[in-house]
Amino acid sequence: MSEEIRNAEGDVALLNRLRTVSELYVIMSACTREPYVECDPETFDDEVFLYFKKEDGEAQVKSLSERQIPVGLAKLEQQQMLPFYTSLYTMGVNAVMVSEEGHVFRIQLSSYVKRKEPEQKEGKVWVENPELHLTALYYMQEIRRGVKPDEEKTKELQEELLAHFGKGKYVVPMQQDGNQVPLVKVKNGDTYQPVFTDILEFQKFNKNNEFRGMVVEAGKLPQVVPQEARGVVLNLLGLNLPLPLVGRDQQN
Repeated sequence: MSEEIRNAEGDVALLNRLRTVSELYVIMSACTREPYVECDPETFDDEVFLYFKKEDGEAQVKSLSERQIPVGLAKLEQQQMLPFYTSLYTMGVNAVMVSEEGHVFRIQLSSYVKRKEPEQKEGKVWVENPELHLTALYYMQEIRRGVKPDEEKTKELQEELLAHFGKGKYVVPMQQDGNQVPLVKVKNGDTYQPVFTDILEFQKFNKNNEFRGMVVEAGKLPQVVPQEARGVVLNLLGLNLPLPLVGRDQQN
């Protein structure tokens, strides 16, 4: 963004308006079906972009599209805002950029939206993979742009992504009344097992409550995923990122 960026931490009027406004507009990536994310080259904040006025958001969509970055604009209504901000934590995003009256403000997410520590209930495991989710967003934004990706950048992101993936725990959907797992086919006909980085992503998939979630460490996924599956697909309704499984017989 070319405009001068201001720090909004002490701007009470702006923060109050954000809390009470009936609707906001957010830039969405066509590559991930999730908020478009940029890393600020000076502060290294991982940022998403919000607008009070639809026309301001549309102008930014046009600007990004001219740079061959495929994005769109989505409206957030009041009841959607808290879940939206909560989802930014699970995505690894730490700041929001807000355009107001010709100015651009940076707001640190932790200073604007206080998040309660997840309750650790006996026998329950809280699952989040923000570093993986964030790296995957950047990776998919790069390789799905429709232009030749930066090979060095893509390689670095892929290596980082796989390293994060190997350290994570995931929500694997299982049928409510059995141990069957759902499988999906990608365009080339290969079959993959859906897995999810966090409970919010699982809930998107499980709107009709057909499945229960089982928490599985990355290293144990080959024991859970059916043999006919070539791997897993991460966050089916968002990233939709197929990944191979280490230790899985690739002749399947």
